[in-house]
Amino acid sequence: MSEEGGDFLSCGRLEPEPRPVEERLGDWKQVYRDLPEDKVSEQAGRCLDCGIPFCHALGCPLSNIIPEVNRFVSGGKWHLAYERLTMTNPFPELTGRICPAPCEAACTLAISGEAVSIKEIEKTVGDKGLERGWAAGSVSVEETGKTAAVIGSGPAGLAAAHTLRKRGFSVTVFEKSAEPGGILRFGVPDFKLEKHIIARRVEILRESGVRFETEVDAGEDISASHLRKKFNLILLTVGAGQPRDLDIPGRELEGIYFAMEYLSGVNELLCGLREPQETVNAKGKNVLVLGGGDTGSDCIGTALRQGAAKVYQFEIMPRPAEWGESWNPRWPEYPVILRHSSSQREGAEREWGVLTEKFRGKDGKLTGAEFSRLRYESSSGKPPRRIPGSRFTLDVDMVLLALGFVHTRHTRLLKELGVEYDEKGNIRTTGYMTGVPGVFAAGDAVSGASLAVRAIFAGAEAASAMAEYSPPDAG
Repeated sequence: MSEEGGDFLSCGRLEPEPRPVEERLGDWKQVYRDLPEDKVSEQAGRCLDCGIPFCHALGCPLSNIIPEVNRFVSGGKWHLAYERLTMTNPFPELTGRICPAPCEAACTLAISGEAVSIKEIEKTVGDKGLERGWAAGSVSVEETGKTAAVIGSGPAGLAAAHTLRKRGFSVTVFEKSAEPGGILRFGVPDFKLEKHIIARRVEILRESGVRFETEVDAGEDISASHLRKKFNLILLTVGAGQPRDLDIPGRELEGIYFAMEYLSGVNELLCGLREPQETVNAKGKNVLVLGGGDTGSDCIGTALRQGAAKVYQFEIMPRPAEWGESWNPRWPEYPVILRHSSSQREGAEREWGVLTEKFRGKDGKLTGAEFSRLRYESSSGKPPRRIPGSRFTLDVDMVLLALGFVHTRHTRLLKELGVEYDEKGNIRTTGYMTGVPGVFAAGDAVSGASLAVRAIFAGAEAASAMAEYSPPDAG
């Protein structure tokens, strides 16, 4: 692709190395070491610069212009790479760390070989933007005199605030927690996303003129009617929120927690916002994580860093197919194959096709659980069946429910605003606007729980829709 970079024939895929397990379990710092700049440029040189770049058109929820970014990185033109990347992605330093990289699954090289290391390239470009001041927030905008309230400061809220400010709005972001960042700050552990990175991005938004009102629970501390009077437009980016529970005997026992409740508490402790005695601690405990997704993995890594004696992870779904080849068996789609996160490699015992039947306890405290194994008949389309005689028990004294989210929380704010919900219980919108004129919504509150990159895209798109909106009485 470039005389200054490598190419896919002479240069193989290179990924960042994880720090040794025993080292990283002793702190909360990021798991992976950064690749040197020259190696990142070399990796960018592997890009084919496809005539039809599936990474951009199909793989990336943000539609990042990946081949052009790679071309600039390969040639050492980092500033141009940053400018091109931030045309579509306002926060590459964040997405380069937490996105599962569907772009790499769609990379043309993945048809028969190793995909370009797009995620690491994106992270490096984003980090350079912060380090070298290219992401500075003091920008010249044409003020419109319009005001907007953004409720929630997760990925959708931050992206919306960024876009609205660029469009000349006076923007105030309301966050119920003590610091902005939403799930990025309090849901994602430090070993995946160190919080100084979020803090710098928030500071850049402040420098651009965005105002953050923290420890304000909209609908409780400030009424919906006050928001309607004070702001021209309102955007709801309140997340999915309502966790999926497990309605089985023994659910009331002490020692069973929702995953996000647990992760948020530990993150608040590490940020100095909570005392140790107020935080759930897995030290010395046998911990069972129910749910096999990213949140479940985050729980594993957190419990192990707290000093858990043993960590299990049970998943109700069948074990995914193993795949040892470098190429994507379902190109250009994201393949459903067995993966091992960095946290799972740190010591969790994993099982699939397991149904949790009952929690057991003594004196009101959790002591164990009972399970059955399931048989899936994928070709029949029928629901799984319990395997006769497969019932077994496990002694655990802490359970973390990482079962996903049902829908957005139906809060007092949403009730007072009068928004409607869809059949899944999420906020109903048309073109990002709810049925209430001037009230918009975006992110997981609309789509249900999804990727942070999709929330960023939706937040930015909703902000653009708000900028183009004309109230009914404006003619």
